[in-house]
Amino acid sequence: MPGPVDSIIWFLGIALSLVVVVCSLWRKTFRRYFFLNLYMLLSVLVSLVRLRIFAHYGQSSTQYWYFYFYSDALMTIAQYFALISLYIHVFQEMRVEKYLRLGAVLLLGGTALFSYAVVSQSANRMLTDVVFELSQNLYFVGLVLTYVLWGAIFKMRETRALLVQLVLSLGVYFGANAASYAISNLRPDMFSHLRYLIPLIGCFLPFAWAYAFWRVPEEARLEPARLAVIPPAVQR
Repeated sequence: MPGPVDSIIWFLGIALSLVVVVCSLWRKTFRRYFFLNLYMLLSVLVSLVRLRIFAHYGQSSTQYWYFYFYSDALMTIAQYFALISLYIHVFQEMRVEKYLRLGAVLLLGGTALFSYAVVSQSANRMLTDVVFELSQNLYFVGLVLTYVLWGAIFKMRETRALLVQLVLSLGVYFGANAASYAISNLRPDMFSHLRYLIPLIGCFLPFAWAYAFWRVPEEARLEPARLAVIPPAVQR
């Protein structure tokens, strides 16, 4: 059975993800930010299944680790498309949606092929290794794309406070996950020390998005001069 700390973090993440969806429905932005809400709902489903497998088989079981890595890859792909949907919001006036979608699919496919090529060089390659490499690479790609998007927001003087908050939160989240994967690669012996840190990082994004949908009106605007120094949480 999971310990008390594991259970608290798990249920906190599930509750925060549901709060995001509820706040989005309440603010009537669910359809506008559909892929963000879809990711939150998928997060709830995956967390519940992980908790079930964890409780039944234990954290060190093959069943848990197989599901963990496969579901993590699925979640990372969902995050990736949530990010692309934010690109579409930022560039909606330029009417380049179809080009962004095509570029996103090509980039995803290229990342998957690159991940497989890296793993195929190993004599002991396994499908789980491909999945791990794909998740790691997508976190890095997501981090780069998020800060490219932030640069576009700054350049285009985008002032929609809610959109800015969502992008910044996703950038911090991608960065934290990319760092955790880098640490696990450089220092595999430290992976056990990240047992609680990684789930806590997972709670950050739904917390930040829940705050954004709850506290930041969609019509709220920022002063263009403040975009360069905007804090992670939009002030009242």
